[in-house]
Amino acid sequence: MKTASFLAFPSAILCLILAASAEPRPLRDIIKAFDIHQTPLLANPIADMPSDESVSTGVIISDVIGKTQAIAIFSGLTRDIDPVAGRLDDASQNATVLAPDNSAMKNLKRKPWEDPEDYNTFGTEAYKGQDGEDRAHKNLRRFVERHIVPQSPWEEGKKIKTLYGNEVWWETKDGKKMIQPANVEVTSVADKVANGQVWVLGGSLA
Repeated sequence: MKTASFLAFPSAILCLILAASAEPRPLRDIIKAFDIHQTPLLANPIADMPSDESVSTGVIISDVIGKTQAIAIFSGLTRDIDPVAGRLDDASQNATVLAPDNSAMKNLKRKPWEDPEDYNTFGTEAYKGQDGEDRAHKNLRRFVERHIVPQSPWEEGKKIKTLYGNEVWWETKDGKKMIQPANVEVTSVADKVANGQVWVLGGSLA
């Protein structure tokens, strides 16, 4: 598993950080990077949103997901999970990425690598040592995979299981696109490319 920093820097710097992270890093580095990311967001983080009919041809999700600053935290996590990164980098496999925006990630009740059951079972040492790091990475993978729908286009009302296995669908309510059953709003579509789309969410599905 590759672990990448996901700081809210300009996309060029973010790409350099991700490229430099070829080797797995311990959980403490993931935690440090995540905590550093708790900084004010730049104004107007989403620009040049594609129209409903616009599709960027010749590029795939892995080419564009790191370019939308509003989802910098989540897009960094997708690089950490090999099965997800591999899918987004495969032109033959379509996907709809349901990416919580940075505000949603900052306001999570717990970090993406945490599970209350781990604390109940192992106490405050739940994520210490190699076993703890393995638990953390397993939880991180679950979090990311709950936000990847292995289909695009994805029709309204069609129930489908994410890579993790939770069933989701979307519907229009009061003119807004909502992901169900979590009732989380899709605030924008960041990209439409050859192998799928990146949807920006105003909340998390986990």
